[in-house]
Amino acid sequence: MADIPSPVPAPGRGVSAPPVSRAIYGMPMFATLLVADIGATASWYTDGLGFIQLFAMPGPDGPRLVHLRRWQFQDLLVRPAARPVSAAAGTPGCTLSFAAVEGELDELAARARNHGAGRVSGPTDTTWNTRDLTITDPDGNVIIFTAARPPDRADPQFLELLRRSSGD
Repeated sequence: MADIPSPVPAPGRGVSAPPVSRAIYGMPMFATLLVADIGATASWYTDGLGFIQLFAMPGPDGPRLVHLRRWQFQDLLVRPAARPVSAAAGTPGCTLSFAAVEGELDELAARARNHGAGRVSGPTDTTWNTRDLTITDPDGNVIIFTAARPPDRADPQFLELLRRSSGD
């Protein structure tokens, strides 16, 4: 189906998430989040969601930039906002989706709930053969961890639609 191999493992029972790499590489895509409290946000993503802090760029009043990573090519740059950022302040955040494996979603949900700084919904099955965990961080950014359901739990009609759409 794809010309370039994906770092996302094929869906199945007992599939493990790939290891997190500390390698420095040219990132084909990344998101930058402007946040109210860079320390609290970095804690939310590392302690609550299992990202690693790749590095922090110091500044006169604390970090000017924190680089967070989950899997290969799942990089977030976090910067302090110049003005208040929060959904409550009327400044909506963004929505980001990250690939996941189904077996890690319940643990991610529990870890985020135990951290306590954001909101957690799910995981729930979707009609497009994924299982999604939706998390809102302390700044109002919505993070969706989406995992393909294993073939034995997938909707065969949706799989056929994908097959026809891809031309395979």
